[in-house]
Amino acid sequence: MITELAEIKGLRNKLGLTQSQLAKISGVSQSLIAKIEADRIDPTYTKVKKIFTALNDYGKKQELKAKDIMNKKVVSVKPNEKISEAIKKMRSFKISQLPVVEEHKSIGLVSEAIILDSMLNKKGDKIKDIMRDSPPVISEKTAVNVISNLLHSCQLVLVSESGRLNGVVTRADILTKAYSK
Repeated sequence: MITELAEIKGLRNKLGLTQSQLAKISGVSQSLIAKIEADRIDPTYTKVKKIFTALNDYGKKQELKAKDIMNKKVVSVKPNEKISEAIKKMRSFKISQLPVVEEHKSIGLVSEAIILDSMLNKKGDKIKDIMRDSPPVISEKTAVNVISNLLHSCQLVLVSESGRLNGVVTRADILTKAYSK
């Protein structure tokens, strides 16, 4: 929990809240908020805790989620498709990786790098011969900071609800949508 009273005004402004709005969501008076921000009062611990809890909860509600940044068009391949079909899809959609999907579930991943590697090592001509492990699958409610951390170790993250793939998030999606605000 944040311990500096002087941080209340900055956090409130960062979240776009007025003193009245913060007072309403935290269950304290607007005049108390004004006095704390002006450093004219030494409030009780209970009141301060209510204010910081309200700021924290409100901030979490405003945070971007997977559903806000995901690309709803999931371009995928099936395990029995030829590698040449995957290459055509990648070129057509200007993407560098594809989830391998069977019965609405991700079972693997194929990328330009994987295809190049397979060409050098002559591993086969079907997706199932060269695919790698499936990328992480997350809920639409997953916070953007969690997604960002996942994308440090994988190329894409799939978004699923009720057993169906609903979207995909890549680093480019986060850069485009989350940081363009």
